[in-house]
Amino acid sequence: MRSHDHPAHDADPVPEGEQTLHRGLGNRHLQLIAIGGAIGTGLFMGSGKTISLAGPSILLVYAIIGAFLFFVMRAMGELLLSNLKYKSFRDIAEDILGPWAGFFAGWTYWFCWIVIGVADLTAVTAYVRFWWPDLPKWVAATVLVALLLGLNLIAVRLFGEIEFWFALIKIVAIVALIAVAIIMIVTGFVAPDGHQASLTNMVADGGFFPTGAGGFLAGFQIAFFAFLGIELVGTAAAETKDPVRTLPKAINAIPVRVMLFYICALAAIMAVTPWRSIDPEVSPFVSMFALAGLGAAASVVNFVVLTSASSSANAGIFSTSRMLFGLALDRMAPRAFGRLSKSRVPAKALVFSCTCLVPGIILLYTTDSIIAAFTLATTVASVLFIFVWGLIVVSYLVYRRRSPERHAASVYKMPVGIVACWAVLGFFAAMIAILALEPDTRQALLVTPLWFVVLGVAYWLRGRRLGAVVSAGPGSDGAPEVAPDPAGGPVAAGTATRGSADDATLDVVP
Repeated sequence: MRSHDHPAHDADPVPEGEQTLHRGLGNRHLQLIAIGGAIGTGLFMGSGKTISLAGPSILLVYAIIGAFLFFVMRAMGELLLSNLKYKSFRDIAEDILGPWAGFFAGWTYWFCWIVIGVADLTAVTAYVRFWWPDLPKWVAATVLVALLLGLNLIAVRLFGEIEFWFALIKIVAIVALIAVAIIMIVTGFVAPDGHQASLTNMVADGGFFPTGAGGFLAGFQIAFFAFLGIELVGTAAAETKDPVRTLPKAINAIPVRVMLFYICALAAIMAVTPWRSIDPEVSPFVSMFALAGLGAAASVVNFVVLTSASSSANAGIFSTSRMLFGLALDRMAPRAFGRLSKSRVPAKALVFSCTCLVPGIILLYTTDSIIAAFTLATTVASVLFIFVWGLIVVSYLVYRRRSPERHAASVYKMPVGIVACWAVLGFFAAMIAILALEPDTRQALLVTPLWFVVLGVAYWLRGRRLGAVVSAGPGSDGAPEVAPDPAGGPVAAGTATRGSADDATLDVVP
């Protein structure tokens, strides 16, 4: 195997025959990317609203969501490792379910991260206005997009470094918050408003389910959004040096991370600050220290949650560009998005995705509340992710039926495979029903199907165009160059050759 180490500043494109992503991410990058994906903006920005809706029962909400999504990740992990030529779940869906699934999964996932990016921009705006309330809303969002675009254009390893340090900041902050909460509880700390830190705050005001079944179910919406991005570990695996070792390690750690970073952190917040005193419009990670009279600490935590939102936006820029790259190589997106810069990043796909984030700034000016804009964006993203994750689960069910020998040979089998898959699909159906219950989420739920109508029309038009190209003869569609496949058939240059587990070899830089 050869590798090409080009200067990061050299923007000349890579030759057509070498359009292959560079495996520049190491184990520490993938592990911290997994943590970053499992600690989303929804935890920092939206947990105040979820607590106000569900009270202490929000802990059970996070545990339930985490358990089901762990099975989704295990299904994705087994599929990715069953054929190392799969680069993402889009490859899986296309190979197992058909081209339509790859088209719908790829473009929906791209749109998911655009919507999440919009939500992150609203969150960044809120955090920056904590210090500078008179700063125009567009300033912070525009600066963030420009900064992350510039950094991502340099090299994939720089993306890994950014996510590594962003995730490390999240970990340190959450662990510090839990430690401070324990000290407050042990010492009987009394806040300026007269509330004493105590574990009894968890059940003293209406019990564990103070808002009843309705409040408990309403808590799922933004809590569900907090987990969006958990699948990023699978997308990043295509650019990881040793996915067979690192991917299972990252996925298996998800339950521990959910317990520590979600359940323990929120329990600590509600033990120090009674749940009814938590402002749904403000991050409880910030308000906990502020209510305790620690203003300087509140500023530090605000910086932490600001980096969390920036981390999520950074992950979104990475994901959308890689998805466009794969779509372009399969002739499901414009050819230009399938070209790499000399530093082996899909530069044009990066620029396009970042450009699509900019109109999201308009959303900041169309609602009276930043949290209202955040709720709208998160609901749309949640519905779209349910579709994407559902495709992963359905792909797994078809894989088990069609390829029992690949499952038998798997080094990373999904536990309780088929039963767990049907349980996950039932949970997703319940989530759609829950989103229809609340007025502020129902509106977004009703408009989301328009995206699938647009995709259906686009896929039909693509079919007609390709049919016309076939009739006209080869080379008339401006498609990517076709390179010979060692197995005998032609494949788009740089794409993953899909096949049996026996053919599973790493597609590294040639």
